[in-house]
Amino acid sequence: MAVEQTFDDLHFTQEPEIETSIPGPESKKLLERQRRIDSSAIAYPKVVPIAIEEAKGATIRDADGNTFLDFFAGIGVLNVGHSNPYVMEAVQEQTEKVAHTIDFPTEARLDLIEALNDIAPGALPDNNRVIFGGPTGSDAIEGTIKLAKYNTGGDGLIAFRGAYHGGSAGALSLTAGKKYKEDYAPMLPNVHHVPYPFAHEQGLDPQEASDRALANVRELLEDPYSGFANPAGIWVEPIQGEGGIVTPPEGFLPGLKEIAENNDIPLIVDEIQTGFGRTGEWFASDHYDVTPDAMPMAKAIGGIGLPLSGTMYHEDLDTWEAGGHVGTYRGNAPAMVGGVRAIEYIRDNDLLAHAREVGSYIRDRLRESAGVNERLVDVRGRGLFIGAEFADSEDQTGKELVKDIQEDCYKRGVLVWSAGRRGNVLRLIPPLVLTQEQATAGMDIICDAIEQHASSSHN
Repeated sequence: MAVEQTFDDLHFTQEPEIETSIPGPESKKLLERQRRIDSSAIAYPKVVPIAIEEAKGATIRDADGNTFLDFFAGIGVLNVGHSNPYVMEAVQEQTEKVAHTIDFPTEARLDLIEALNDIAPGALPDNNRVIFGGPTGSDAIEGTIKLAKYNTGGDGLIAFRGAYHGGSAGALSLTAGKKYKEDYAPMLPNVHHVPYPFAHEQGLDPQEASDRALANVRELLEDPYSGFANPAGIWVEPIQGEGGIVTPPEGFLPGLKEIAENNDIPLIVDEIQTGFGRTGEWFASDHYDVTPDAMPMAKAIGGIGLPLSGTMYHEDLDTWEAGGHVGTYRGNAPAMVGGVRAIEYIRDNDLLAHAREVGSYIRDRLRESAGVNERLVDVRGRGLFIGAEFADSEDQTGKELVKDIQEDCYKRGVLVWSAGRRGNVLRLIPPLVLTQEQATAGMDIICDAIEQHASSSHN
């Protein structure tokens, strides 16, 4: 059982504590040092200039001693919080024994596979295999591309507009965002991006949006003159993350699964950002009663941010030979122990229900703010996977407004991020251990920032 510990004890504080100007002098020194020697490809410090000293639970302390509430969680990695002591204890013990094991059997590896089996969605429990490869979500996606092609003999990939699946060659090709790949030559030209059911964006009833999206996929696969030959599989996020926390209508994923079965191709459900309790269920697939044929996982799988990725797939697809998918770090034993402990912590502390409850509170607070700032036009998500979309005005884009809100929150001690096809979605993905008190303190600041910008609304 998890250690007896309240959520309060996991954190530095229950509300932000800002002692200096933001960023403070020590943070400025480190940010300038980074600017001189680090890559120009770094992204996050350019938007949220913070130099991190230490972190606990849902709180981060910078180099100047300022404490922030973390509504970002390392892009959804730290589901049980920063430096969770129950996870850290086992990770440290494992690190002292052995850390790098490739794919030789260890208790850490086998325990994690069994723990994943216990929480697998749909009909996957006791009917699956798990493979670990490189330590990133992108690598897990690459593995599913190879798995699908190997089993079907096809080379045509189906993905969705608004999708994000990673930054390596195959994953980038499945990714829809032009900004991620427009400066690079096409790498997998046989990828077809079809519309995702985004009722708000499309101005449709949710059922109509779902029906249209499914019809597009069905036509692509079944119309003899669609121009699409030799399909290998369908890749889909159960809730789009980078695309703006787009939550599909209820019938979409079951309909997609039926289409995949009818055409003898696998449905690959990307649970990299939505897995391990993020949406209030172990996996977002559970909300829709869908069994993925393959399910890439990463982010929170390593427990406390340790790098690890894996893919669970139906055992019928386990046809490849030794070395079918490899990676030097596919035996990161401390990360595997961290994953087991994180699963135990989520279960023993009922964090799925907690995520649903606190997430509902956060969405309600956002909807209240929509009554003050008319540019807040949609609130979406499940559990602690939440997006608030802002419309353009005559003199400011929704993206610019989100940046202004983000900066206001940052200066007052709450770290938030953005998403959306046009960067106009405020994305809130705090650790699942966020307390109700922290949620209240954080939302007071976030909603105040939203409401303070109501005067800039010109609709």
